[in-house]
Amino acid sequence: MSVSVEQAIASLPVPGEWTWHVVVRPKRRTLGIEVAEDGGVLFAVPADVDPAAVVAAVRSRLPRLAAEVRRRQERTAEPVKELVGGTGFSYLGRRYRLKIVPEGPDRRVRLNRGWLELPRPRTPDEGARQIAEWYTQCGNRWLAARAVPWLTRVGVSARAVNVRDLGRHWGVCEPSGAIAVHWAVMQLPPALVDLVLVHELCHVRVAGHGPPFRREVRLALPDVDERERWFAGEALSLWRGAVR
Repeated sequence: MSVSVEQAIASLPVPGEWTWHVVVRPKRRTLGIEVAEDGGVLFAVPADVDPAAVVAAVRSRLPRLAAEVRRRQERTAEPVKELVGGTGFSYLGRRYRLKIVPEGPDRRVRLNRGWLELPRPRTPDEGARQIAEWYTQCGNRWLAARAVPWLTRVGVSARAVNVRDLGRHWGVCEPSGAIAVHWAVMQLPPALVDLVLVHELCHVRVAGHGPPFRREVRLALPDVDERERWFAGEALSLWRGAVR
């Protein structure tokens, strides 16, 4: 089935420089289109899909899809930070300056009087790991409380809601129903953390990103379009641990 679908998609005016592939997901009922962080496109189709229906659906979405692929391909390089005094870090939308403090048995990364204190690391990579762990720990505490009203509003129950390193993904909804948010998202204002959280909670109800999913998100976040435009700009500057 996937071969004929691939041939059908290849018949469309899909740009030759695109990287795309088709996967068959028996549990799906409709076409799903996912754009990776690097601009790669995944077409997820049901096992009994009609290739002609896929062609029609992809053709109708090509202009919007092309814009999204281009935006992701043109993204600037991942931000890199130097772990020296005064370097800026954000937490929940507020800016703090880095302060290197002496090592000690009771020393830990923390916010103190407007500074993000970091016990002097042996290497930049060690310092980056410690800061990422701090984002993760603080994020888990904050998100645990933040998720409660959103679970009620979306009308779902999640097996777990946590913060961790998700690589190139900002959030995931696992098959078990567990929700995870990338620790880097904790740099954003609460309204944008909510966007990522609600997006994944809605996936508990609806797989894929088609119209049914968009309706679920819009019910929870009527201003989702505005938040997504805001997020698209802010996400370019999110630090994910790269240091020099």
